[in-house]
Amino acid sequence: GAPLAWAPGYNGAKGDRDPILGHCFAVSSACRLYATGLIWALAMKFAIDKINNSTSLLPGIQLGYEIYDSCLEQVVVLQPSLLFLAKAGSSRVGVMCNYTDYQTRVTAVIGPYVSDLALITAKLFGFFLMPQVSYGASSEKLSNAEYYPSFFRTVPSDKSQSEALVKLLDNFDWNWIAAIGSDNEYGREGLGTFSSLASAKSICVAYEALLPVDPSQDHKTLETIVRHINETQVNVIVLFSVDRPVQALLKMWVSYGLSQRVWIATEAWVMSDIVTSIRNIQTIGTVIGFAIKGGMVPGFQHYVADLFTSIQQESFCQASWEHNRNADLSVLGPQCQQCDSVSLHNVSHLLKHQQIYSVYIAVYSVAHALHQALGCTETGCSKVMVKSWELLNIMERLQFTVEEQFFQVDPFHSMNQGYEIIFWSWQNDSLHYTPVGDFQTSLNISVDLIRFHTTDNKKPVSMCFQRCEPGQIKRVKGFHLCCYDCIDCEANTYRRSADDMFCTACPEHQWSPIRSTKCSDRGERYLFWDEPLVIGLLAMILFAVVLICLSAVLFLKYLDTPLVQESGGARSIFALLCLLLLCLSLCLHIGKPSASTCLAQLPLSALSLCACLATFFVKSLEIVLLTEFTSCPKSALLWLTQKRAWFIIALVFLVESLLCLWYSYGTPEILVSNYKVLASEVLIQCSVQSWLTFIIIHGYNGSLAFICFLCTFMVQTPAKKYNVARGITFGMLTYFIAWIALVITYTMAKPAQKPASQIIGMLLSALGLLTSYYIPKCYILLFKPEWNTGAYFQSSTKEGPPEKDSH
Repeated sequence: GAPLAWAPGYNGAKGDRDPILGHCFAVSSACRLYATGLIWALAMKFAIDKINNSTSLLPGIQLGYEIYDSCLEQVVVLQPSLLFLAKAGSSRVGVMCNYTDYQTRVTAVIGPYVSDLALITAKLFGFFLMPQVSYGASSEKLSNAEYYPSFFRTVPSDKSQSEALVKLLDNFDWNWIAAIGSDNEYGREGLGTFSSLASAKSICVAYEALLPVDPSQDHKTLETIVRHINETQVNVIVLFSVDRPVQALLKMWVSYGLSQRVWIATEAWVMSDIVTSIRNIQTIGTVIGFAIKGGMVPGFQHYVADLFTSIQQESFCQASWEHNRNADLSVLGPQCQQCDSVSLHNVSHLLKHQQIYSVYIAVYSVAHALHQALGCTETGCSKVMVKSWELLNIMERLQFTVEEQFFQVDPFHSMNQGYEIIFWSWQNDSLHYTPVGDFQTSLNISVDLIRFHTTDNKKPVSMCFQRCEPGQIKRVKGFHLCCYDCIDCEANTYRRSADDMFCTACPEHQWSPIRSTKCSDRGERYLFWDEPLVIGLLAMILFAVVLICLSAVLFLKYLDTPLVQESGGARSIFALLCLLLLCLSLCLHIGKPSASTCLAQLPLSALSLCACLATFFVKSLEIVLLTEFTSCPKSALLWLTQKRAWFIIALVFLVESLLCLWYSYGTPEILVSNYKVLASEVLIQCSVQSWLTFIIIHGYNGSLAFICFLCTFMVQTPAKKYNVARGITFGMLTYFIAWIALVITYTMAKPAQKPASQIIGMLLSALGLLTSYYIPKCYILLFKPEWNTGAYFQSSTKEGPPEKDSH
């Protein structure tokens, strides 16, 4: 047997109905019963009988029908199709220039089931604008109303099923699969649509092939497909095929004893009896598939049971044979020799087949269209004849209700009722079709109802890759372009869309963390006044300022005493004020820099330090003349004392000022926004343009300090006696240590912390000079006043070496 093509007709007079061809339900011993096709035929007969018994749908009208076996052959299906198009009352197609008044033998066609045949018949019926309603042809090509204007169907298209398959795979995270189709219109188009949708969803088809429609004629191709599926080691196989090629494939799989897999079935074979009847079919693994959603046809099971009871009676067979002798030979096909070959047992397991409902609705759609075309009411119909093209106009906008369920023809001539997800559940070697979900526009599935073939009943893993998270890109691996590793986008890059193969760099003023999908604006980074490090530095600066101020006040109070005069007198107070200015200038490094602060930072600190060191320079020269050049005339010493000392300080300061002026107009520090050193922030800093100028300016101060150190470190001092030279020596030592520490910390510090290292280095220089030279004198002024006398200084000088003056 094979899927059937049906053509319902109608007669105007009630009771003049085409007789039932009872012998179509029997087959010869040389053929195998296609039980599913028989059940569909019975579903159509049941629907027609029910409509004819209705007093409201087509009152006074009796529908007739003719049933033909297409044998799944394109040539075979043409014969009845041409017969349907024959002029009413004849078996020949009339050739006319105008077919407006042409009355065909039948008014509408139900079927065929498969797309290959429907594409042929739909083109043929389209020429005559004869409505054709298929209950199974799902090819997407048939949705084109321009090429197939009279074709309708009660099932979804293959595109809808492909979308459902992809969403099912995506729901289980299966992205490494094999996809097999049958080598016919259904399989080729369905597989092509599925593969493109799967690719767009990043599902990798490791192996793809077409099954021969007649496996008995191409056994070698079937073996090759089975071997390749097994070699790919995928755990999930999608079979977009009609049932007979699937039967051959799974039978070979079982015979080879291959491992269990997950098989994803389409509606064409998920409930096929020729597949489920394979011996040991339960060993193939887990089967999940889609069946066209449909309700139960009320009364159908009881109807079939009564029918099979009646055909077993001799009187029925005699009446059937008598009718066949008087029937139109152009309608009847080859007759079966036995009318009792089929029993209820052969078809009982198919009485709940989902496709039955599609057949039932297909018949009712034509009946409701006739109801409108004939102007029917509950009491009767105003017309008795209608042409096919008149019926077609109504079918295109048809809306009707069957068993309180609403149906409507969409713009693609389909009535998409969606799919039911079926799971093959085996209980005591008995197969049960367990509904586990459905699909209309979205997928709903109860995973808990599915028991997989794995030992722990958990879903098998079939993955070529882990699904990439947002902010990751794909890096292809191996030979399959759809297999890849997921690579995180680095910091300051992002993935713009799911299809991007490369990370995009953020604009300079923006940033992004690792594995990001967007960029954010950068924050500003500099030494903020409220951060802990700065607060600590400000505390140290304040401490130094307080010490300097107290020392200056104390020196001013005791300005005329021998100790202060010996230390430099007013020049010491001037040096302390320069140290105070140095400490205050360090605040320019804190807060958001500006062009003016960058310009002022170096000159203020360098000039303040230079002025302070200049006072030590004068004192050091005085000491070296008194200790090392005792034969020098007093006139030379006078240049270093009293008011002439200020001239030397001014001269030293002038040189540093000229250097700073050269710096300010030549290569000053400039304000820059550095986007490279920090991940999420822009570092606003003062950048040195010329390190040569920087080194010359600070090198000049370092030279002053070095001269002071050379002039004082060899001066001998009596033990436990005060000496000015020793204070200068230690002051210069602390200065050098502070600057060595500054260079080290500056080179090792992070870019954002370099201003802090400069503050620390300069502050240590100031505190070193303060603590080594001025604080000891403050101690004497406060706690050792007996040392601050002329007599004490005279005694210190006498205990010292005769050739050296204790300064």
